[in-house]
Amino acid sequence: MRRVRASTDARASTDLPGEAARGDDGSAALEFILVGLVLLVPIVYLVVALGAIQGQALGVETGARQLARTIASAPDTATADLRADRVLDAIVREYGLDRDTVAVDISCSSATCPAAGALLTVTVRTEVPLPLVPAVLGLDDLARVPVEAASVQKVSRFWGDAP
Repeated sequence: MRRVRASTDARASTDLPGEAARGDDGSAALEFILVGLVLLVPIVYLVVALGAIQGQALGVETGARQLARTIASAPDTATADLRADRVLDAIVREYGLDRDTVAVDISCSSATCPAAGALLTVTVRTEVPLPLVPAVLGLDDLARVPVEAASVQKVSRFWGDAP
């Protein structure tokens, strides 16, 4: 014998078919649009902002690593300066960094920098402007994320300026 099960559908329990559904007509599209705007727009902005920050962070990290390698493997100071300038220009172009905000700090473990066998530390810093922030009332200056990377490299023992 079959069991008869009562329906849990609101339409089946009313006397007139479709009577309960008329109060909700059209609200699904409105709810979708409203929830889409409230949730989707901030998520898309977050993805775009994090993408910009990540791109600049990769550029700063690559710049620090390549500058440290370039300076540490150069035979003398003049060659190191020339190569470092070319590497920094290439990194700025490749990763779209703002040349005016990129700061490079070079330090060594020895008194003279660089010296044969010393540990060379290169730190690169910049600021990433957040996208779509207007330049009104200085908001563009406030909406910047600082990004920094450092790299350590041992200077070649064949460094030409060694005493």
